[in-house]
Amino acid sequence: MAQSEAVTRIKRGVRDTSTGRATLPVVLAGTFMVVLDFFIVNVAIPSMQLELRADAAQIEFVVAGYGLAYACGLITAGRLGDIYGRRRLYLLGLTLFTLASLACGLAPNAAVLVAARVVQGVAAAVLSPQVLTILGLAYTGAQRARAFNAYGMVLALASVGGQLIGGLLIAADPAGLGWRTCFLINVPIGLVALLLTPRVVPESTVDGAVRLDVTGVVLVTLGLVAIVLPLVEGRERGWPAWAWACLAASVPLLALFVRSQHRRSARGESPLVDLALFGHRTFRVGMLAVICFYSGLASFFLVLALYLQRGRGLGALGSGLEFTVMGLGFFVASFAARPIAARLGARALVVGAALLLAGQVLLAVTVARQGVGGSLAAFAPALLIDGAGLGMVMAPLNSLVLAGLPARLAGAASGVLTTTMQLGNSLGVALIGLVFYARLRPSVAESYAQALTASLYYLIALAALLAVSLVVLARKRPATAG
Repeated sequence: MAQSEAVTRIKRGVRDTSTGRATLPVVLAGTFMVVLDFFIVNVAIPSMQLELRADAAQIEFVVAGYGLAYACGLITAGRLGDIYGRRRLYLLGLTLFTLASLACGLAPNAAVLVAARVVQGVAAAVLSPQVLTILGLAYTGAQRARAFNAYGMVLALASVGGQLIGGLLIAADPAGLGWRTCFLINVPIGLVALLLTPRVVPESTVDGAVRLDVTGVVLVTLGLVAIVLPLVEGRERGWPAWAWACLAASVPLLALFVRSQHRRSARGESPLVDLALFGHRTFRVGMLAVICFYSGLASFFLVLALYLQRGRGLGALGSGLEFTVMGLGFFVASFAARPIAARLGARALVVGAALLLAGQVLLAVTVARQGVGGSLAAFAPALLIDGAGLGMVMAPLNSLVLAGLPARLAGAASGVLTTTMQLGNSLGVALIGLVFYARLRPSVAESYAQALTASLYYLIALAALLAVSLVVLARKRPATAG
């Protein structure tokens, strides 16, 4: 059967039953672990490096190895879910992630930790695209909107709360495990989710998706590695020649990938990514919005944490407590987003982008005035507004981008969306690193304020571009914000 004729088959429905209601927390448990491990590790690095006697390169790959494996496997994993079943791939990813988390927590040396982190990244890539597809197929209408809103709230809890959770775990130091608890916390969560998944998560596949496009897998993986690897490692290594060569090579590799997908579609074969996705205007413009939003997310958390911990001398726990102010704004706005969206439709996202922009401007003004002194309470209004903007945009944006797509494109769309989110994170961190470290003199505390202020100018520009792209989306979709 040609891909154009393929349909999604849900082998066991879960709508309007207690089992269906249990689907949401079980699949979001996987999302929580994956996102938490992207952010929580930053808190653990100093004690981790000391105990394992790791060198700088090894510590870099504790972070970069996870992000690289994660970003580069998402599109392929989304397609594998179409072929072999989304629940089956979710279970596989969840099992690998739980085992890899245990290996990270028990790692006797840095080499084992780096290897386990790469396996974690692969597992995260297998798991993540299945979540959005499962939610999109298991729920409809208002239930789907609530499911995507919960997905966004879990993303925020894991990312905004990652530093606080890590700081609390390290401060509590249960059983003398220290930084290892940042990984071991995943084990009980993963085991419970593994027990419940076969009972409450529906299986679904795409009829006609019978063969994996191996050529496409090789080309897209090489192309993504060529982009992500220099982004996560280039600045730390002084942008060597290989980094620029990789970025240059990514263009022909991805061009060959697109050409191969066109050819397979023309022959009636199943491509890795059905390029019909990009024929949908909402999806196409939505990808620009996703890149802008996620390029500003992880990069903002990074520079704010550096300012708080190194510029103002806060510990991991104190820094994490500052992030809870943003989290409060996020959760209040998330609950308000649905009634606002019911009135404004997709224009509600524009309101969220405007709040995000206002929060960044106010924070830039506050940092410029305060420097590295004064009361931290002065930052609260800006962080609350910024968090509210995040809450108004994050979940509805994902929902809007996927809205209206045929079910047969669900797996490919989820893979492309989650890949774009990770590429946005990597690109944002790389670009903001150039801005932040260009203004930083590590021996001068006040320079952290100057570096953060310069970084906020970059983030303000991103927020403005996000707002413009959302205006374009809202112009044609007045009533479809989740």
